[in-house]
Amino acid sequence: MHEIKVNVHMHSYLSDGHATYAELARAAMQAGLDAIIVTDHNVFVDGAERWYQAGKKKALVLTGQEVHDQARDPQKNHLLVFNNRRDYSALAENPVNLVRQIKQDHALSFIAHPFEHELKPFGEPDISWVDRSARGFTGIELWNGMSELKSRSNTLAQAAFLAFFPTFLPEGPLPQTLAFWDDLLNRGIPCAAIGGSDAHAFPMKAAFFTKTIFPYVYHFSAINNHLLINNELTGNIQKDKAEIMEAFSQGRLFVGYDLPQPTTGFRFFAQVDQGQVEMGGTGQFRQGATLHARLPSPAEVRLLRDGKVVFEKQRTDSCTYFTEQAGTYRLEAYIHYRGKKRGWIFSNPVILKRHGSQ
Repeated sequence: MHEIKVNVHMHSYLSDGHATYAELARAAMQAGLDAIIVTDHNVFVDGAERWYQAGKKKALVLTGQEVHDQARDPQKNHLLVFNNRRDYSALAENPVNLVRQIKQDHALSFIAHPFEHELKPFGEPDISWVDRSARGFTGIELWNGMSELKSRSNTLAQAAFLAFFPTFLPEGPLPQTLAFWDDLLNRGIPCAAIGGSDAHAFPMKAAFFTKTIFPYVYHFSAINNHLLINNELTGNIQKDKAEIMEAFSQGRLFVGYDLPQPTTGFRFFAQVDQGQVEMGGTGQFRQGATLHARLPSPAEVRLLRDGKVVFEKQRTDSCTYFTEQAGTYRLEAYIHYRGKKRGWIFSNPVILKRHGSQ
């Protein structure tokens, strides 16, 4: 397996962002990303996917959509779409049908910011996902960089401080989102977790003062998706895109907060009778299974089974856990940064079943 770093959920000048694709690519290369997926609001962009290069650095720019019903007030039920070959905005009014059509077209869909608070100081409404009847989506956006601002700010002063000093913002996925994800997994609903930036790079001007709030480079250096792909990226757009989309569809990835400490090199897998099971995979065992985790630097580690903590360890860069219990296992890692304990790594699950079970 080869690890690559991909940032998703951002907006360009084609909707409410403030950059061209070339500018987004430069920011991606500056942040050390391998690829980005641009998801403008209800905008389908065809023919813009390409590799960009500056010196020895390269970044692949792919396109998707963030689809939502523009006639609804507030505009809840936002859905990220990857690997789409057509515009889905006309289907946004009915999320059930929207998700069904995306799946039929072999595209991928992820519920964007499933839970989000309103940001009263700026007049920003709550645009959570509220349609609980939709089924067949690929996964959910477990951690959203911009939505977190709305959830961590109770006053104008708090919001302004975090806007000017964004490294104090990220603390981890919202508890409601983690609980929502665990509930889906516990009910046997396949659901991959991804991290999203929701980057816009808001320009601010006052007299002779100009500043970009939450610039793209900041977002691209923070909450990223670390994908495990079967083959190295080659420079062939279609082959490389297929590798990336397969990893997203299988949940063969972890969400890492790379700003305080790089998360590259993290691994979480299970050893079962037939061999090794990676994140997003399912394995069967007869007399037990062993879960392994390797971290790039020491952190507080929590191993969860079916949403409940079964193992914890302080300041460790590795752990091994033997189990005879079937269930859905995932791992969380936390570090201290900017005076607080903050989420650092969130793995996708490994599902373990007893041999012969369905």
